[in-house]
Formats: sequence, structure tokens, C-alpha cells
Amino acid sequence: MVGMMEINERFRSFPGMRILITGISGFIGSYTAAALLRDGAEIYGLVRPSSIKKAEERLSFLLGDTEVKKIRLIPGDMKDILHVGGMPERLDAVLHFAWDGVNRQEIDDEDIHSKNAACSLELIRLASQHGAELFMDAGSRVEYGIKEDGRMEEGMDCHPVNAYGRNKLRFYEEARRLCKSLDMSYLHLRFFSVYGIGDHPWSIISTLTRELPLGHDVELSACMHRWNFMDVRDASAAVMLLIRHRDLIDEAHDIVNIASVDTRVLREFTEEIYELAGRRGSLSYGKFIQAKEGALSICPVTERLEMLTDHEFREEIGFSEGIKELISFNEYQGGPGSKAEQR
Repeated sequence: MVGMMEINERFRSFPGMRILITGISGFIGSYTAAALLRDGAEIYGLVRPSSIKKAEERLSFLLGDTEVKKIRLIPGDMKDILHVGGMPERLDAVLHFAWDGVNRQEIDDEDIHSKNAACSLELIRLASQHGAELFMDAGSRVEYGIKEDGRMEEGMDCHPVNAYGRNKLRFYEEARRLCKSLDMSYLHLRFFSVYGIGDHPWSIISTLTRELPLGHDVELSACMHRWNFMDVRDASAAVMLLIRHRDLIDEAHDIVNIASVDTRVLREFTEEIYELAGRRGSLSYGKFIQAKEGALSICPVTERLEMLTDHEFREEIGFSEGIKELISFNEYQGGPGSKAEQR
């Protein structure tokens, strides 16, 4: 179960707490749903009808075929959120992880992201109608924009450079006002680079842990900017603790960075993966074409995460441990020379 039980033993349970999660078929949403279910919450997941199979497969991998049946998947679309049937009469909290257009081709599509923001505000109204006292949504480091030294702290001014970041930021500003008017607690979670089993196959971590053990060459940027990686199980554990300590949320601290304390020059991470992959394959620096904003450093400040979890949150999965698990998982999944192929 990729270590879910070991993490959950750190927490008190949420017996009977009803939580609706959008984006439950996605990476962070599925891990968070599995963690909360194991800790006693009743989980409802809003899923597009076309993604139900994907959600079931992801959650079955994390929970097993028996436990996954306890999650109630609700077919529906964020574009018609106020008319989705099958919602429970009462909800205690809503975790909003769904957001279209996060790929490179659509990241700057204003129409897609403005519609995302509008639908998300409707979700807040729905949450209030069902009695929810807490609304959390997944923001992004992209909201900060370009910072010369890469330092990203929740209270600083933001200047996002693409439609995705601008609309995430606009949604936050409108959501905090709406939640206040509806007497709901609100927390905007700015996730940084979360990795793990089930991440996008094109992410740098997925690519390196898949391709290097096969002896392949991987084209990269110069990798001289600073970066930050966090295992998805630690990210979901952080969300759980924020829910547990929701009484600490206030208007002055309604944004929180979800990031690791391990910030380094990106090349240090890539070289570590190369070593853990047995020095197989090769790293070709300076070959990868950057996005329009270029190679930007990210150096998240994480003191607020500590404060809002009453200093209980501690990362459990170091970078090398997480990478070893990914390499081992990929090896057993199949591919030339893998143990799955040899069997």
C-alpha cells in the first residue's frame, strides 16, 4: 500500500466526518482520500463519468479492493456542479482538487481557467448548502510568479505569469470573501512539486526514475536553479493535519505552502536520482526547452505549515527513500530487463 498505514498511525481519527473531494481520480486527491478514509472519515468523491474507472483503479491501488468500496463516487462535472445528484444531505468539509487545463498546452488558456474559477465558486455555495464548515482548495506555487531569489512566502504579493496562476489567485481572493460571508472556514493550499507513484508520466521525477534504470538518455535543462520536491504521502499527511487543527485557521493565515524543507539546486536532485538508478543511462543537461518563463528557482517558506498543524507535521519520507521506491516500483511494473519481464 506504498506506506499509507505507516503515515496514518500518526493521526487521530475523524470518525463520521463527511468529506467531499473533487479531483479524487487525480494524484494528490486520490492519496488524500485514501489517507482520510483509513483515518475514519466518510469520503465522497466527485468524478466525471468518464473518469470513474480511473478513480477506482487509483484508489484500489492505495486501499485494496475491499476498502475502496467504502468510498462513495458521485458521477458529475464541475461545469454543472449545482445540479449534480447523489450528494449526501450533510457535509462537514469539502476538499477541492479538481482544475482543468494544467498541461503545458492549456496552461495559458484564459477561457479554460476563468471557467474553472467560476465553477469553483459555485462549489463553495454548494458546500454551504450542505452544511460544510470547512472548505479547502488546491492552489499552486505558480500564483507567486517570478521571484528573483525564488523565495515564496504566503504573505507576499503575487504576480502570476500565466492564465492558470492568475485565475488560481483570483479564485483565492474571491473564495476567501465568499466563505467569510457564508460563515465557513477557508484554507488555500499552495502545493509545490509533489511526486510519487501515480504522478504524471511526463514529470521530471517520473521520467528520470523510469528512463534511467533502462539505460536511456534524459534531456534536461541546465538544472542550476533551486527546486523543492515533496513525497505525495507527506503532502496528504499535511492536509490531514490541517483538517485536524482546523480551529487554528484564521483570515490572516488562510494560505499555506505545502512543500518540503529540502530545497536544493535541481542538479543535486537529478544527480542523486542518477546514483540511485545505479549510474545507468545518462543526463543531458541544457537540452530541454524551458517554458516561456524560463528556469526559475522555487524556495518555499514552510513555517506556516508548521504553525497551522500545531507543529505536529514532520516529513516522514526523505527524497532518497521516495526515489528508491519509485525505481523499484517501475522495475516491477515491467519494461526491458525488469523483474516483471523476467518472471
